[in-house]
Amino acid sequence: MATLLTSSCFCTLRDLRVVRVRCVPRVLCVLRALCALCVKFLSFPARITILLLLAFFLDNSASTQQEATPRSYLGFDRNIYPGDDALPILRKTFSFASYWLSPPPGEKTNTWKGNRELLRKHGFGFVVLYRGRDSSELKKEADAKIKGARDGEDTVTAAKSEGFSAGTVIFLDIEEGGRLPDTYHTYLRAWSEALTHAGFRAGAYCSGMPVNEGQGVSINTVDDIRSHVSSREIIIWAYNDACPPSPGCAFPQNPPSPDRSGISYATIWQFAQSPRRKEFTARCPAKYYRDGNCYAPGDSAHKWFLDVNSATSPDPSEGAK
Repeated sequence: MATLLTSSCFCTLRDLRVVRVRCVPRVLCVLRALCALCVKFLSFPARITILLLLAFFLDNSASTQQEATPRSYLGFDRNIYPGDDALPILRKTFSFASYWLSPPPGEKTNTWKGNRELLRKHGFGFVVLYRGRDSSELKKEADAKIKGARDGEDTVTAAKSEGFSAGTVIFLDIEEGGRLPDTYHTYLRAWSEALTHAGFRAGAYCSGMPVNEGQGVSINTVDDIRSHVSSREIIIWAYNDACPPSPGCAFPQNPPSPDRSGISYATIWQFAQSPRRKEFTARCPAKYYRDGNCYAPGDSAHKWFLDVNSATSPDPSEGAK
């Protein structure tokens, strides 16, 4: 005798020894009615057919529900390439890694150059970065436009040289927080247009943390960029390491969604930085190491301090193609 069982009801199907069907609460009453009809009115082969079809439907519904549930992926970023030996260790925790196309802030050389293929072989996805200029370098509109176009062309050349194909999202690294000057928006627009013209997609790494401008007005860099019509197509990688909402230096199996950063349209959220910023991280539930940095669980020697991110994709830049 086979039994159709749920947490709150069951029905007995005599002589159906080969059939096992899983129920879900939402269809409980329908199943009970079908059970009764099967036993009372249908022949043995008909019962088998109906129950098999029902089992198929329920299994597929459960699979569809599972697939439809959004999930997030962990990634790391750092200015200095961690070295070939670090990759298998970091891959145990992270789905994607940063990849610089220019020297990162504060550096004169780019140590990531030439390492894309090795990262791909280890199964990493990418967040591809290019260092943006400081606003102090963009005094006039005409100058900002020229420099944006020039940097955009340099970004495209570097991306192609590293093997990234058209369609890859490249994030302009904007370190300044709060409201950007008009010349910066001109620079960003010219930079993004150069990428679009070459078949790449533009993104921005920028602050999602509010800055008080006084008189009850606050602004974050993400919203400032978004408020400019010319920047609406730019993909956002927001940083917000303040606790809350950040979990701190943490590596959860189910990372928080980027929209938990406070930016609903962010596709990536950097929620931990190395070294930590004490004014924002004092209330973090997951503590940083005693030197103030964040290290991956497998890095027992604490060789590679890093920033931690969550994203809606294991390859946010779609750069592993």
